[in-house]
Amino acid sequence: MLVRDAEGQMTANRNLKRRVRARAAKTGESYTTALRHFRPSGPNGPGATMPETKHLRLAVAATNPTPDPTDPAALRATAADLRDRMREAHRAGARIVHFMESATGVPHKYGMSSLGPDQLGPADWTTIDWPVLREELTAIAALAGELGIWTVLGSVHRLTPPHRPHNSLYVINDKGELATRYDERMLSNTKVSYLYSPGSAPAMFEVDGVRFGLLLGMEVHFPELFDEYEKLGVDCVLFSSTGGTDAFATEGRAQASINNYWVSIALPDESGIVSPDGAWLTRATTGVGIADLDESTAEVAVFKARPWRRTARAGLYDPYQVTDPRSDNRATF
Repeated sequence: MLVRDAEGQMTANRNLKRRVRARAAKTGESYTTALRHFRPSGPNGPGATMPETKHLRLAVAATNPTPDPTDPAALRATAADLRDRMREAHRAGARIVHFMESATGVPHKYGMSSLGPDQLGPADWTTIDWPVLREELTAIAALAGELGIWTVLGSVHRLTPPHRPHNSLYVINDKGELATRYDERMLSNTKVSYLYSPGSAPAMFEVDGVRFGLLLGMEVHFPELFDEYEKLGVDCVLFSSTGGTDAFATEGRAQASINNYWVSIALPDESGIVSPDGAWLTRATTGVGIADLDESTAEVAVFKARPWRRTARAGLYDPYQVTDPRSDNRATF
């Protein structure tokens, strides 16, 4: 019994040290300063209740939204399917369900063209039944509150005419309230020329101590956006797209490994969640895929690789640079 007690204490100490190192890496505090937040300074002082290791169950949905968002009946059918996936995620115990870009209906560049379906031109956004779309989004939000599940889904966000809408991700909290919205910033040439107004800023939200960042569309091709979220201290990036499954998934996995955070990838037909070392935790071609974001299973990535890379990028190697003719001469062995 004494041996088991000793082993339990050693495990607790190791877990405490990991949490302290993680805070120090994220905030830039010294280990001693970070430790103060985990040790009580009185019965109700800071650290009186030991914080739990971050743990959250995430669902990512594989869906096939209508390709004709100008059809009110198709919009309603697509929204009903989204609500079914929300219920499925809730039954699996997920705190968040993540959907693809344009999950409420995919505006096609020719289908929306003001010049007709055979000629590319500026989108005619008056063909969208905005009251029906708003009604269905409101119903989705109400279900999120009823189920107590955070919901992240892609849709168009209407602006004041004549401005084109944003291509957006709505974040609905577990009370059924709109918590925030992300607007795609790095639009394709077609999108920026004919369809959407670009966004201008990153967007983050936090659930159960886990911080999320949002990306959309073709932004998987822009590593600086993933790096931006790493600097902002996110634990997971939710990336939604209607893009090519294989290439987009490969790039998303690479960014998870490079930045040492989780990445959820919501695409048509196949979606998945990637661990901080770039490995698939789950994949789904129908329904939802479920994965637990758990710091205790990501020790190397969260507590070693990510802090070390931050240190290296901050000029770690500068004092070790040398002045040596043999170093400068690249024409000799």
